[in-house]
Amino acid sequence: MSMRIHLPLGLLATALSLAFAGHARAQEHDHAAHAAPASAQQKPATPPAQSAETDHSQMDHSRMDHSRMDHSRMNDSKVDHSRTDHSKPDASSMDHSRMDHSKMDHSTMDHGPAGQAPGEPREPIPVVTEADRAAAFPSLKPHAMEHASTFHSLVMINRLEAWDADHGTGQAWEGSAWFGSDLNRLWLRSEGEREGSRTESSELEVLYGRSISPWWDVVAGLKQDFRPADSRTWAAFGVQGLAPYKFEVSATAYLGESGQVMATVEAEYELLLTNRLILQPLVEASFSSKDVPEYGEGTGLNKVEAGLRLRYEITRRFAPYVGVVHERLFGDTADYRRGEGGDVTDTRFVAGVRFWF
Repeated sequence: MSMRIHLPLGLLATALSLAFAGHARAQEHDHAAHAAPASAQQKPATPPAQSAETDHSQMDHSRMDHSRMDHSRMNDSKVDHSRTDHSKPDASSMDHSRMDHSKMDHSTMDHGPAGQAPGEPREPIPVVTEADRAAAFPSLKPHAMEHASTFHSLVMINRLEAWDADHGTGQAWEGSAWFGSDLNRLWLRSEGEREGSRTESSELEVLYGRSISPWWDVVAGLKQDFRPADSRTWAAFGVQGLAPYKFEVSATAYLGESGQVMATVEAEYELLLTNRLILQPLVEASFSSKDVPEYGEGTGLNKVEAGLRLRYEITRRFAPYVGVVHERLFGDTADYRRGEGGDVTDTRFVAGVRFWF
């Protein structure tokens, strides 16, 4: 037995359309779920509402990239930082290039020991002490010089020169020599002057020298004048050495007959223009305690001679030079010279050699 149900045609069409629409929606929902990546399926599109109450103390911030985070919309008022441990932050992977440091207060920051540069050596050079300076520059005392007993000698011709002036030609010499040790020496000193073919002055000193400091000697001995007029013999004593600022100084007093006393003081300096070119200024003055007309000597300051010589050391032992010398007489000595028809001042250009051995 069969039954036939007769439905209206409009109702049948409506049912079919609804069935097909529901099947299409199911297929669309299924494919959308497969097209999304796995990460999107695991992470919700929006964070849950309770994330504001998240406990950050258990999170590892060392691997988080803060450069891509948007901190402008974060509301820190609801975040509980009391449990966060900021004492050991790991800033090795943080991007500081986008941070605003203009509002940071650096006055309360601990920057470590002041002045400790990254390139400073682990073991810095110690400060030089007075003991270090004393060890580097020991004081030369007389008892230490007693050990230097080796025999030495030196002959120095400091000036051997000639000139050609208006009143004629002339020559002059000045030299010294010593023999002995650093403590005890025999000194020979000589100087003189010739004009034309006549020797105007000539003298020789024989002295014993004793070192009293690393730079000074005391000397005592005899001086013999050969010219001018009759020869005279003097007892001599004085000091010589290197004064501060490297001035070579010699001061000698002479005691003659009838209580006559004379003295000479000489100072010279060597200015190195180069290692070989040397400028040598020199000043010498002589004094007398009595008038001696027969020798043309007056009381007080007799004569001052100033010279300036420029030498070139071909070797350390031999050096030619050129220079200028000015001489002036004073007091009664100048009067005696005028009485003889001579000049009280004299300026001449000289040329000569200096050598030692």
